[in-house]
Amino acid sequence: MFNARSTLCGLLAGCLLALSCPAGDWPQWRGPSRDGHASPPITLPARLPAELKPVWQIAVGGGFSSPVVSGSTLVYLDEQEGQEVAHRVNTANGQEQWHTPMTAAFGDEWGKGPRSTPILDGDRVYAQACNGEFRCLNLADGKVVWEAGFERTFGVKFLGSKANEGTASRRGNNGCGVIDDQRLILPAGGTNDHSLVCLDKATGKLLWHAGQDEAAYSSLLVSTLAGTRQVIAFTAEALMGVELERGTILWRVPLKTGAKRHAATPVLRGDDIFVNSQTIGLVCLRIKQAGGQWTATTVWANKSHRINISTPVLAGDHLYSQGSSRDLICVEAATGQLKWSQTGFGRDEKDYSALIAADGKLLVLSNNGVLTMLKQQATGYEELGRVQACGTTWSHPALAGQKLYVRDGRSLSCYDLGR
Repeated sequence: MFNARSTLCGLLAGCLLALSCPAGDWPQWRGPSRDGHASPPITLPARLPAELKPVWQIAVGGGFSSPVVSGSTLVYLDEQEGQEVAHRVNTANGQEQWHTPMTAAFGDEWGKGPRSTPILDGDRVYAQACNGEFRCLNLADGKVVWEAGFERTFGVKFLGSKANEGTASRRGNNGCGVIDDQRLILPAGGTNDHSLVCLDKATGKLLWHAGQDEAAYSSLLVSTLAGTRQVIAFTAEALMGVELERGTILWRVPLKTGAKRHAATPVLRGDDIFVNSQTIGLVCLRIKQAGGQWTATTVWANKSHRINISTPVLAGDHLYSQGSSRDLICVEAATGQLKWSQTGFGRDEKDYSALIAADGKLLVLSNNGVLTMLKQQATGYEELGRVQACGTTWSHPALAGQKLYVRDGRSLSCYDLGR
């Protein structure tokens, strides 16, 4: 049966790669390089204050989508009067500059609202609704530049929240696409050779499509592995690498869970890829290529680290993540060995924390809305303050400069950590 926690996978929706943006921006899921690291240089306080007072706070609608920031612009998605809506606000005061309804809102027992994080890229905003409707918007005025739909454009059937259908059908299309140069690759999740679709980001023209896998909740990455630039997809069925020019599948490793609920985004370290789920635990795979033959071999697998929803942050030689239950863990990347664990993060069975690495520290926002700061070290857990930042949340925060933007189901707040 589909575990209730997998509903929360929408928060793990993201985008990728280091887009061209000024230092201090947070233009996509998990930051400028899609790895949970803030753009340097950035200086965090020695400790968190006993109380956080927002620079500004605005009311927002439902959804698990995360805010994105570039310069004086912040974009977020939410649900308003039965529609999934994109909003642009000013980072100085939270004042809205435009809002654009995209499509009818998808909802389930966890509520309505978008679960995929938009992408800010130059003068465009790329936004995805739960039902697979996709919009390229003009950043200046919010007008639609081009649009597509996973079902109406690519033939990928959306079946609402039927319990026995594919993952995207149960909880909406949550995983976010990735921009690489002029390409936009999306996890459409079609078993009709449209698992991934690659579009011209300027026009929406289809460049290639590939794969037979349903989409999970994970987001795409682009990187160079074993000397070849490729898009990396953690689908409902497998982990795979796809060549960017023509969409040729280079390698594929079957990885399945009972509910096809892969939620976390892969983490990269050279030619190694770290993936996790409640079923497989935490796994490290190494990608190699010799004589045109691709291999993906398991370096280590630790099933005791049943990280269900959270995506780890790689800092130095160690992975930091919400573990199972309410534990935060530090794991040696080379071996999978647990270095330390600390309880007291999140609430009940809905274990989730979003982590940001900056200035030798980690900011941890748990789903109970508590923000914790700790030292980035493998020698032991050392806390540098803990404070209530928002209500219950499964949305990843954004850190742009010293401003932290935090969103729950009712409000979006801006905190200045430099004050």
